[in-house]
Amino acid sequence: MAKKPHSKSRHGKEPKEFEEVVLQIDRVTRVVKGGRRLRFRATVIIGDRKGRVGVGVGKSEEVVGSIQKAIADAKKNLITIKMDRTTIPHEIKIKYKSAQILLIPAAEGTGIIAGGAVRKVVELAGIKDILSKSFGTTNKISCSRATLKALSQLRETPFSKTKQQPQQPKPEAKPQPEQHQQQQQPKPEEKQPETKPTK
Repeated sequence: MAKKPHSKSRHGKEPKEFEEVVLQIDRVTRVVKGGRRLRFRATVIIGDRKGRVGVGVGKSEEVVGSIQKAIADAKKNLITIKMDRTTIPHEIKIKYKSAQILLIPAAEGTGIIAGGAVRKVVELAGIKDILSKSFGTTNKISCSRATLKALSQLRETPFSKTKQQPQQPKPEAKPQPEQHQQQQQPKPEEKQPETKPTK
């Protein structure tokens, strides 16, 4: 009789805590004594689309190794941003090295008006409506880190509508025993003595 093949139970993969996006992979060459040394540099953005995002850079002789190092570096640089529903609380402009990033809050339904590295950082942070403008360099590492710096400096404003915490029901006041109030009886009116008319 032929043996039946072993049935292996395949369990579904657990959902990852963060989404990972490879921004770019560069070939880096260094001239050493024996010749040239070729390595790879990976830039990765991670986020949970709930307000946490990070950017990391890793180098290795293999592409897979550089990506894994970049993910580990991004987890060390995670930040939690302040949000106003689907946008940011206020306008902010940041200069990081030769990159300048301007982020402007937008009305609900506008979408993400951004491009390049700024768009990927904002998407993984969980922002759905925003306007942005990039000045200066177009280097992806500088732009992504400038965006991360801008998001980390956001502050809550009095007008930002943050998530309200559920109000706990107030304990009902126990009825106090009725106190017998003594009713004051009105005093009888004093009769004035009748004066007889004088003849």
